[in-house]
Amino acid sequence: MADVTHFTIQSMLWPEAGITTERDLFFRLYGDVVHSLKGRSLTFSLGGVANFATSANLFNLGKWQRHCGQTDIILRLAGRGNFALIVHQAAPEKSWECIYSEAVELTPDAPYRLNLTPLISRVSGGVIFFELRALGDGYLNDASWETTAAPKSLPQLVLSITTFKREEAVRASVARFEAFMSRSELAPYLHLVVVDNGKSAEIQASSHVTPIANENLGGSGGFARGLLAAEERGASHCLFMDDDASIHMEAVERTWAFLAYAEDSRVAVAGGLTMANHRWALWECGAIFDRVCRPKWNGTDLRALPEVLKMEFDSTGAKPHNFYGGWWYFAFPIAHVKYRPFPFFVRGDDISFSIANDFEIATLPGVLCFQDADFSDKETLQTLYLDLRSHLAHHLSLPTMEIGRKGILRIVAQFFLRSMVQSHYETLQALRLAVTDVMEGPEFFVKNADMAERRARIGKMRNVEAYAPLQGMAPTSRRKFDPRRNKFLRTIMKYSLNGHLLPFFGYWGNTVTLKSSQRGQLNEVWGASRITYLNSEGTQSFTVRHSKLVAAREAVAILGIMGKLAWNYPHLSKMWRQGYAQITQGGFWSKKFEAGNNNPQV
Repeated sequence: MADVTHFTIQSMLWPEAGITTERDLFFRLYGDVVHSLKGRSLTFSLGGVANFATSANLFNLGKWQRHCGQTDIILRLAGRGNFALIVHQAAPEKSWECIYSEAVELTPDAPYRLNLTPLISRVSGGVIFFELRALGDGYLNDASWETTAAPKSLPQLVLSITTFKREEAVRASVARFEAFMSRSELAPYLHLVVVDNGKSAEIQASSHVTPIANENLGGSGGFARGLLAAEERGASHCLFMDDDASIHMEAVERTWAFLAYAEDSRVAVAGGLTMANHRWALWECGAIFDRVCRPKWNGTDLRALPEVLKMEFDSTGAKPHNFYGGWWYFAFPIAHVKYRPFPFFVRGDDISFSIANDFEIATLPGVLCFQDADFSDKETLQTLYLDLRSHLAHHLSLPTMEIGRKGILRIVAQFFLRSMVQSHYETLQALRLAVTDVMEGPEFFVKNADMAERRARIGKMRNVEAYAPLQGMAPTSRRKFDPRRNKFLRTIMKYSLNGHLLPFFGYWGNTVTLKSSQRGQLNEVWGASRITYLNSEGTQSFTVRHSKLVAAREAVAILGIMGKLAWNYPHLSKMWRQGYAQITQGGFWSKKFEAGNNNPQV
C-alpha cells in the first residue's frame, strides 16, 4: 500500500542476486542504460530505452478484472528526468493498442502517476505494460501499478515453510523475510512459520517468525503443522512454501494484494516454478492431474514476450476441476479448507489438497519460484514409489477423479513399462511395493506417516540403481543402430519392450551414457541394453544392464498384483473414499502432533 488514497497492487520486481539475475525477465534495455543490481535503479542517457513488457513486470488486467472486478488502474513511476512514456495494452486475438504515448517529467520529490482507467476501458482484458525512452539524462528507481479503490479485506497471511536438513537455504529465506518485514507496509499482516522436520535449522524466534520443531512426517506433516499454526494465530490465509525454492518477497506482496481485492473468498494463488539449469525456462505454472501430472506451460521461455503473452492469456480463464498448485508456493483461504493434507509423506499431497478443496486457483505474473534442482534430477526408486502410490490414491479417493478399474490398471502398467524398458529392475520392485501398500487402504498411510520403515526397506532394494563415485572416465555412448532417428527401429524397440522380447539383446544392444536429468526420457534409451547415468556434477554414476531373467520375474509378479487390484477394485475404491474423508476431515494431525509433543521452540 502507498500514500493515503493510492494502494499498490503490483510493485516492480528487480533482478536479485541469490534468486535470479536473468535481466530479461524483468526489463529489456536498449542503448545507453545502466542497471544497478545493488541499488535497484536504471540510469539513462539520451536515447536509452527500458521496456517492461516482461514476464515479471507486465500487469495482467484480465485476471484482476475476472477475480477482483478491478478496472481502476494507475501507473506510478519514481525517478528523475524527461522521458517518453509509452503504454500498450495487448488482448487475446487482437493487435496491440498503444493507449498512451507522451513526454513526461519525473521529479525526485514526488512520484509521477498516470491514471490509465479511462484509457483501458475501450479494450477489456488482456495485459498492459510500459516503456520509457530517455529524452536526456535521468534515472528510474521504482515503478508500480496502483488503484484508488480500498481493499475488500485485509488478509492475515501466514507463510509456512517446511524444511528438512537444508539449514543454510532456510536460514537465507528467513533472513530475506526479516529484511522484507523491516521495510514492508504489509508487516502487520504477514507472519512466517518455519516447520523444522529435521530439528536442525536453529531458527531464532522473533515478532515476525515462529520456528516449530516437528517430527519428520514429510511435506504432508510439515505443512499440516504449518496450517494448524496459522489457525492458532487466527490467520485468514496460509501460504505453503518449500525450503529449496527461492522467491522475490515482492511476489508475496502481489499475492496479498490479489487476495485482498478478490471478490470470491475461495480465491487461491499458485506460484510458478522455473527449471534449475535455466532460470528463464518455466517448469510449470500450475498443473493438471489426469492419470499423470501434466505441468502447464512447461518449457515456456520467460524472456520471450510472445510465449509469455500466450501463457498469460491462456491462464486468465476458468481452471478445470483437476487443476492444482504445487506447494513450493500455494496461498489459500483457510476457511475453505474442508480436507487437510493426506499423510502421503511427500509427492502428491499438493495435488490431493488442491483438487479435494473448493479453491478458485489463479496464477499471477512474477509470482515465481526458482528451484535449485530439477525434478528430473530427483528421480529415484523412492520418488517413483511415492509417485505411483499417490497417483493411485488420488483416483481411488476423490470422486471427481474416478477413472474406473481399467484406468487404475493402466496407470500401474504405464509406470511398470516405463521402468522395464529402462532396465530399472530395482525400481520395478519399489513399484510393486507401492501397489501393495495402496491395496492396504488409507490406514496403511496413517500407520506409516513417517515412512521410516518404507524408506529403510526401499533403501535395501537399492544396490545397482545407486550412485557411487565414478572410477576413471565415464563410458562413452556406442550406438550400433539408432532408433531415435529411425521410426521403424523405434517401433520394433517399443513393441519388444526395448529388446526384452528379442533374442540375445543383451549382447548386441547399444551402450548409452546419460545425465541424471535424462532419466525417464525414453527416446534416449531405445535400443540400449546397458545404460550409465551420471549425476549433475559428473562425479558419480550407476549402470543398469538388460536381463531377461530379472525382467520376466518382475513381470510375473506385477501381473499377479494387478490381478488382485482388478478383483478388489470395488471394495478398494469404497474403502479409500471413506478413509480419505475420515483422515483429512478428522483430528488425525492434531492427535499426531500432540503425541509428538511438537511445541514451538523458545
